[in-house]
Amino acid sequence: MSLSLASVQSWNLMEIDAPAGTRDPVVVHSGNEARAVLIALNPGQVMGDHQVKENAWVTVLEGTVRIGTGGETVDAAPGMLIRFDPDERHSLASDDGARILLLLAPWPGEGHYRGSAA
Repeated sequence: MSLSLASVQSWNLMEIDAPAGTRDPVVVHSGNEARAVLIALNPGQVMGDHQVKENAWVTVLEGTVRIGTGGETVDAAPGMLIRFDPDERHSLASDDGARILLLLAPWPGEGHYRGSAA
């Protein structure tokens, strides 16, 4: 189904191409309120232990993603939503490939750019 309303923006996240996987994330929207990033994890790709300065929401759109934080891991399937606090360390990996939507808010978070408050 296609959404066509003059007052809203929409994206079909399943049709956006990101052939290089984690090396080719696609920013679908960026504003002061949030940044939305589509990330394709190719089979075997890993986003190693990292953190961001924003609240981070990860939604699994396709495939299975192994998400680790604080020494624990969970296998997240399509439809699962996971939230991380700013500076919370986490990792993502997919053995068979996956597609996720990452929401960062507010954008940019305090301390995102070194030497500035925002």
